[in-house]
Amino acid sequence: MARTRLTPERESELYAAVLDLLREVGYDALTMDAVAARTHSSKATLYRQWGSKPALVVTALRHNKPGTLGEVDTGSLRGDFHAVLNRSDDCQMEKDAALMRGLSHAVHDNPDLLQALRELLIEPEMTGLDTLLRRAVDRGEVSPENPALRYVPHMLVGAVATRQLVEDRPVDQAFLLDYVDSVILPALGAG
Repeated sequence: MARTRLTPERESELYAAVLDLLREVGYDALTMDAVAARTHSSKATLYRQWGSKPALVVTALRHNKPGTLGEVDTGSLRGDFHAVLNRSDDCQMEKDAALMRGLSHAVHDNPDLLQALRELLIEPEMTGLDTLLRRAVDRGEVSPENPALRYVPHMLVGAVATRQLVEDRPVDQAFLLDYVDSVILPALGAG
């Protein structure tokens, strides 16, 4: 699909507007017409640039993430996890968790959204997490046979997704740092 070249500033404005709308109305009620109106663009331009609502939404989510996990290398698994978690402040974490909770419901009825999330956000994050964990194995911090290795993504997502449900509190940096130190690292034998 041919894309018109947008300035980085204009692209950032569009993505911010998409995320704001997503928080305000949810995925199902978010329309390309609403995005076009909010961003003073045409619906045709949005479709030409991103092809679909799911692709636009997921690209906006990905754009909002600071770099990939695989880029982080502090020399230790604990340092890597802490560096990743220190990239976002509590307010941003709460906003991201709220968006992901909303999207987790929407993916059940929207296979295109699920596919876009997997391709554009989940798979790159999984690749980055694999890189982070592989380096820890290579350094000897984690045994390559440790059965918990394959469950690290589940543990991380579970911590974010269930904090509100279990404790009626938003996810924050202190909680996730403690979770990594108390649950993930010990499970990996790196704590």
